[in-house]
Amino acid sequence: MGSISSQDRDLFGLRYLKPITTGIIGGAISVIAYFMVVVITTPALPPISSIQAAFNLNWPIVIGIGMGVGSQLYLTSYGKKLGCRLPNRRTVGSNTGSTALTSFFSFFSLVPLGCCGWWLYLISFLPSIFGVGVSAALIQYSNFLSYVGLAIIFAFNGITAFKLIKEKRIRNLNR
Repeated sequence: MGSISSQDRDLFGLRYLKPITTGIIGGAISVIAYFMVVVITTPALPPISSIQAAFNLNWPIVIGIGMGVGSQLYLTSYGKKLGCRLPNRRTVGSNTGSTALTSFFSFFSLVPLGCCGWWLYLISFLPSIFGVGVSAALIQYSNFLSYVGLAIIFAFNGITAFKLIKEKRIRNLNR
């Protein structure tokens, strides 16, 4: 008597509660991790100042990373809830790599502000590893490359959503 039937659960959208919660928590964790890297690699500034500088300069990237990771986790959690067999490891792994790459490039834009001093050390090795031209391009186009990384994150989300919709259609046709 006290439990909710599966029909009522579908009616009230409770079936979506766990995937939504998973997505929100995952997105928040990714943003917190981004800011933790900023704080850890910026010992010269107080944590609040480094976080404010990072958010003021890279707010689209920070929000995009949170939304991208959160939506990927939502999609995979929702797919599991439906019993769909999506290639979770590959898409989540690709999205994780894209998120790391996006974060990496976004930190270069913080160096002139005094944030992420550790990245200055890393940048000093770029010419010996990649050559001067590639290093200059990475630094010069770091914002553009960050947005390309975000586009990759959302492209993987789109692919996952497309596969999920396709799987749902196949299941509905088979019923």
